[in-house]
Amino acid sequence: MAISGIDRSQIDAMVAQLRNAAAKMEQSSPTPIAKGDSTTQAVSKVNFADAFKASLDHVNQVQADSQKLGEQFAMGDDKVSLADVMISMQKASISFQTTVQVRNKLVAAYNDIMNMQV
Repeated sequence: MAISGIDRSQIDAMVAQLRNAAAKMEQSSPTPIAKGDSTTQAVSKVNFADAFKASLDHVNQVQADSQKLGEQFAMGDDKVSLADVMISMQKASISFQTTVQVRNKLVAAYNDIMNMQV
């Protein structure tokens, strides 16, 4: 029986793959996940603001390291190669671009929420 172009067996196979992946994640989890059992340890909750600040601090650190490597190379330090400088600059650039995109998504989500009718 075909369901809008996808065979039922393909859907069952995808569901089985998802279940296998979930089972692997539960087995490799470093902390047990509470499932109504009072003896299991509850997973600690992550505050969004703390996670976002940590991410911003990481981007700042990557940019500072990149700048430091660039300055060392410009001063003629033999321990720093041009390839290392270029790679660190690209990492800093990608980190910053990712941060800007996350900020744009957060602003868009905020605007969507503010425009909702109550």
